[in-house]
Amino acid sequence: MFSALAWIGRHGKYFLIAGLFVGLLAPGLAETLRPWIGTLVAVLLFVTGVRVGARQAFGHLSELRPTLVRISVLQTLLPLVVIAMLAVLGVSHFPMAMAVSLMLAAPSLTGAPNFAIMMGHDPAPGMRLLVMGTAVFPVTALPVLLILDPAGGGIFSAFSLSLGLLAAILAAVSLGFTVRRFVPNLGDLRAQGALDGCAALLLAIVVVGLMSAIGPLLQDDPLALVLWLLAALAVNFVLVFVTLHVSRRAHLQMAVPTAIYAGNRNIALFLIVLPDEVAAPLMIFVGCYQVPMYLTPILLSRLAGEGPQDR
Repeated sequence: MFSALAWIGRHGKYFLIAGLFVGLLAPGLAETLRPWIGTLVAVLLFVTGVRVGARQAFGHLSELRPTLVRISVLQTLLPLVVIAMLAVLGVSHFPMAMAVSLMLAAPSLTGAPNFAIMMGHDPAPGMRLLVMGTAVFPVTALPVLLILDPAGGGIFSAFSLSLGLLAAILAAVSLGFTVRRFVPNLGDLRAQGALDGCAALLLAIVVVGLMSAIGPLLQDDPLALVLWLLAALAVNFVLVFVTLHVSRRAHLQMAVPTAIYAGNRNIALFLIVLPDEVAAPLMIFVGCYQVPMYLTPILLSRLAGEGPQDR
């Protein structure tokens, strides 16, 4: 069993792509899995918490400041700049503009540390960005949510959304840290490989559910789907590659984890509270955005190389 999971972990990038195709070609299965996405994401966080452990995830106090600086820039400053640009261009009312703005305000994708593992990099910096980005999410996202007001509930809905997500994610991660602490053998190489396989399988299953809106749109309006997909590809690739280039030119640490985080956000979190008329087009963007996100470990590994481990 452990050897089979370890094999899946070593080939996890290809399981992600398989999940994309299953989600596209089996819309019935995707619709069945959609209500379970939240639970599956929580289980993935738990597995990742066990895999990384609290000591590696939080690192030293000296690593706190650069992590928070990255979060402030990518989760607050960047979406505010984009929102202002969209308003100047007069396109801020379009569903695509709303989707991109919310995506930029979201914390790191829960699978980001697993992407780093698939690329042969240390998952700990990605876990720090994930945990801390989610912990400060009620603060960093508040200006964006107040400007956009996607749920129509003002400051109350913004705080309710942020605090609920924070509680769920921290609970799952903390449970994983606790299990790792009391079962130290889970830090062994064999157990780590099996955990990587579990995470890859969970990611592949999650993406099937997130693709639930894509199959029907492919049948009803394939041209609209192509436009949504091209926009998702452009946004993701620009964020990932520009962030990696800037980080390396500035000789910043955590270049690869920061690039993964920049382009891969947990936009699906917003679907929990948004009204149907807002959530419907957003779900299309979420589905399309899975394509570049789940290609990230393959494309970014070619650009970044294995290199030294990011700290």
